[in-house]
Amino acid sequence: MKAFIPAILLVLMAATASGGGFVLTTEASDVPDDDGGRIGLVWTVSPDLPVPDSIVVERMAPGGEWESVGSVAPIDGRYTDSELDNGTQYSYRLVPWLQGVPGEPGPVVIATPAVKWLHSGRIGMLVITIVLCTIILLYIEAGKRGKDLFVRRIAGLNAVEDAVGRATEMGRPVMYVPGIMDMDDIQTIASMVILGRVARKTAEYGSTLLVPTCRSVVMSVSQEVVKEAYLQTGRPDAFRREDITYLTDDQFGYAAGVDGMMVRQRPAAIFLLGTFYAESLILAETGKSVGAIQIAGTAMVSQIPFFIAACDYTLIGEELYAASAYLSREPKLLGSLKGQDAAKLVIMLLIITGVLGATLGHWWEPAGRVAEFLRFLTHVE
Repeated sequence: MKAFIPAILLVLMAATASGGGFVLTTEASDVPDDDGGRIGLVWTVSPDLPVPDSIVVERMAPGGEWESVGSVAPIDGRYTDSELDNGTQYSYRLVPWLQGVPGEPGPVVIATPAVKWLHSGRIGMLVITIVLCTIILLYIEAGKRGKDLFVRRIAGLNAVEDAVGRATEMGRPVMYVPGIMDMDDIQTIASMVILGRVARKTAEYGSTLLVPTCRSVVMSVSQEVVKEAYLQTGRPDAFRREDITYLTDDQFGYAAGVDGMMVRQRPAAIFLLGTFYAESLILAETGKSVGAIQIAGTAMVSQIPFFIAACDYTLIGEELYAASAYLSREPKLLGSLKGQDAAKLVIMLLIITGVLGATLGHWWEPAGRVAEFLRFLTHVE
């Protein structure tokens, strides 16, 4: 009797193949909301026939032959084929296996993968992005037309002239520390903008500007920024390239080197602007001990308290990034800065409206609808 079992299975599978076999329906379609290269298969298994041990998914490209691309359990009911060529039509069929014996392949289905340029689950974020970009562009256009865009006073940047003037009166140098990160860090880039302003003031007052750097690329950029500032001031002969030096890439080696320069040179004004980590308080305390007026700034939240405690002025967070617009008063930069602030206000209002809508929605239906709409805007699948 056992010898007839495989034969009976083969006969059963062959008999059911003409009527759809184990697989009743098979659908193939491009996977939605992706970057292409994937096709999804969905099938249902007949409840009236023995469930196969596994289903082998076979694929055939144009001009090719059938090849197995995966084996899944029948009850899964779905399979995703990936790493395909977009725009190419692929054929698929399912082959059931029972007791190690393949059955008749199911019907052939065809699908073509394609790139989706719009994610249906992120339409809300697209709307918000368009609104925010429009606000920023409107402010930039207003700045270009000559509208006076108010930016609140930043004490640390206003004190640049006083700090350089104090160093000039005392006959002591000015030290500028641009942080420990390379030029691929946004805080270092913002620091270079402020360095240009400080260099122009030292050129006007005839002070010595010392710039110890932690990265070789930062040293090269700093030299060019300072040189350009001296040229714009009309004193290119006062530029000293050797005052802008490279110390070391090591974090605490750099901190020790800068501290040594502070103790030996005793600068009257020290600028600590850029990315700082554990060395922030070491530098700030040493600067305080030599009697220098210190202006610090960083976007590293964990280091801001140390600068506030040990320095005279501190640029907190985004004030460091706003320095370029604040110092240059260039309309495009000011418009961008004001537009970002307005965009943040819009986001805050959306959050408040959503919270109130969700809270009041249990008692007042319109509030619940507002909350649902905002949830749609901010929903990301």
